[in-house]
Amino acid sequence: MPIPPRLRFFIHQSARKLLAMLPRAKRHSIYRSFVDCDLAPNPRLVLKIAETREELEACFKLLHDAYVASGFMTPDPSGLRVTIYHALPTTTTLCAKLDDQVVGTLSLIRESAIGFPLQRIFDLSSVRAREGNIAEVSALAIHPRFRRTGGTILFPLMKFMYGYCTTFFDTRHLVIAVNPRHIEMYESLLYFRRLTANVVENYDFVNGAPAVGATLDLQLAPEILRQAYAGKPLRRNLYNYFVETLPNIQMPNRRFYTTNDPVLTPELIDYFFNQRTQVFANLSDRKKTLLHLIYDLPEYRAVLPPLPPQTIDAQVRRHRRFSVKCPARLIGEPVDKDILIEISEVSRYGFRVRSDHAVPTGIWLTAIVQLGSQESSRLTVQAVQEVSRDDYHYYGFRIGEPDLVWRKFVTALYQGHTHSDLDNATRFLQ
Repeated sequence: MPIPPRLRFFIHQSARKLLAMLPRAKRHSIYRSFVDCDLAPNPRLVLKIAETREELEACFKLLHDAYVASGFMTPDPSGLRVTIYHALPTTTTLCAKLDDQVVGTLSLIRESAIGFPLQRIFDLSSVRAREGNIAEVSALAIHPRFRRTGGTILFPLMKFMYGYCTTFFDTRHLVIAVNPRHIEMYESLLYFRRLTANVVENYDFVNGAPAVGATLDLQLAPEILRQAYAGKPLRRNLYNYFVETLPNIQMPNRRFYTTNDPVLTPELIDYFFNQRTQVFANLSDRKKTLLHLIYDLPEYRAVLPPLPPQTIDAQVRRHRRFSVKCPARLIGEPVDKDILIEISEVSRYGFRVRSDHAVPTGIWLTAIVQLGSQESSRLTVQAVQEVSRDDYHYYGFRIGEPDLVWRKFVTALYQGHTHSDLDNATRFLQ
């Protein structure tokens, strides 16, 4: 005989109150005892990047309904939860699909010119003090059918997030802003640590609900999880679960060593941010200007909100930068031996690098750049500025003579074709 909803609610609330009375370490130990990782989930479950209009719309609808039910937003006429952060090429929306229906989603918002939501209310100076890119985990929603079935959808989605961030998204630090009721799940299971001891009582990004900020260093997480779950049975061992392969996960197929997966064509941007919602119409002048800097191709300008009059004639940087992770080496006089560098950011006419070794500035050198597993470029380059920090050297380089491969590479980045038919996308360069 099923338990009546009111009685089930009373039991749930009573159990929560009893658990809250226990010491913190004991509470966290109990939370970890509830972990149940399915090492062989339903083969009809697929985890992938949301990239089609149908997948994105299903994610935004699931998120809208979950947020409305939780009081995190008022119902939107569109039936979708879409924000300016979803419009950025540095945001990736992950989805879990069962029988082709979206049953779970979350978005990863890597830091950009527009930033990310929680930086407005939480101090991130302690996170920024350590090297590495930051991404906010946001817009998490699970279909109601699976919210009471343990981690059937949540754990595979978290595993996908972990693997994507560490392998493809060039992210070291995750940050979250969650309701105080849920923070101990992140602390006890994944070992997030709070950004501050205080609870923000009115977080406008979620309709004024209270929020707690927390962060996880993905570089340190594997060892922390290994020790925390040592000796646990495999179904209770999140460390083993995160490091093992899960065939349900479809990682992106990239031609180049890029670090994000932009999916928004001009048509998709127009559909979600102009037609279905009023996100672009309600932006501040500053954010409208930043959008034009981010999407500075003619086909995108047609669907972006009009620039404010005072910025139309302003001198703004028009050379968009792209995040990559390309190994390279410098050769030539007066370099005695090859200098190994890692390119982290590129534009049409230059790139930024990190190196363990000093690089002579103002001297023309040859750079051999590995753009992908089967693509390399040979460039004439010159280091023009240097910053040293934490035993690393950071340089800006300008390119004197880009070869055809590099020009194809940058054109593909501009057009968002980094893992599709590159030859057709750049055929005019032949």
